[in-house]
Amino acid sequence: MSDTVPRPTLEAVAARAGVSRATVSRVVNGGDGVREPLVERVRRAVEELGYVPNQAARSLVTKRHDAVAVVIAEPETRVFADPFFALQLRGISKELTAHDNQLVLLLTEGRDDHARVARYLAGGHVDGALVFSLHVDDPLPGLIQGAGVPTVFGGRPGWGDGTRDVVYVDSDNRGGARAAVRHLVGLGRTRVAHITGPLDQTSAADRLQGYRDVMGDAGSRLVVESDFTPGGGERAMRDLLDRCPDVDAVFAANDLTASGVLRVLRERGRRVPEDVAVVGFDDMVPVAEQTDPPLTTVRQDIEEMGRIMTRLLLRGLDRRNTGEAAPDGVGTAAPGGPVLPTVLPTTLVRRASA
Repeated sequence: MSDTVPRPTLEAVAARAGVSRATVSRVVNGGDGVREPLVERVRRAVEELGYVPNQAARSLVTKRHDAVAVVIAEPETRVFADPFFALQLRGISKELTAHDNQLVLLLTEGRDDHARVARYLAGGHVDGALVFSLHVDDPLPGLIQGAGVPTVFGGRPGWGDGTRDVVYVDSDNRGGARAAVRHLVGLGRTRVAHITGPLDQTSAADRLQGYRDVMGDAGSRLVVESDFTPGGGERAMRDLLDRCPDVDAVFAANDLTASGVLRVLRERGRRVPEDVAVVGFDDMVPVAEQTDPPLTTVRQDIEEMGRIMTRLLLRGLDRRNTGEAAPDGVGTAAPGGPVLPTVLPTTLVRRASA
């Protein structure tokens, strides 16, 4: 056994830098009013001694925990199987790390978990929350609002009553869907089907609307609801072929669904793209480039969505701490009404499937 090395104290840093303890406290806790030469001396002393600030004491000074909750309204079996969540979490983690913040991941297996998540958020453990994969009737937004936690949402929220101003980041789901279907129609396909995601999520509903913008009523019998999973794509494609064997194109609501579609078409002896052209949505490279054939899809920058969500939240927290007006939902209300949402563009990426 070795003796425990004493942890450097604030007093030791002050002695090494030749300044007062109060000066060291202001520097390490991000306070103002310290001249730059003294700041440099304190920082040098901190580095030389290996001093680590006490987070609890620091929180008393800054009113910040330097921790952000990421709330995903899905069970862990879905989260850890879908590359979409990995990409979004990577963007969030990179941005939080760059600002020396910690990520706290909270998942909801079912409705019983919602109260648990709300209690944790209300307990003052984190500075704010990033919430995504919400369903239309999900109680989480109301519970989080009741907890008083600054929040940014991933994806357009499903409530439409106009009573809550929220900050969210989304992709142009409807426009991307239109581009996908127009591409298929431009290839001369006349029986273009759509396999949707769960329609209680706005991303799936918006992509269905984009399909209808192009196909109108002509596509009504060629729409099959699914669930954003490969297995769901397989089931939907089998149903579609049984009902409409003459289908010659499929727009799948995401890449995982499209991967299931491709497997069924191969089982049924349909050539892609000769017999049936297929387009997905997301451009998750581990999926889209490894399907057979490689998948034509609509690209949304999932990682960048995570980064922007995090930037908006941290910016709002900074403004709130300094008393500056911040976006609704992430601090004090902004003057002049709600903040406009951030909607990122989408682009069609052409590969061999269409």
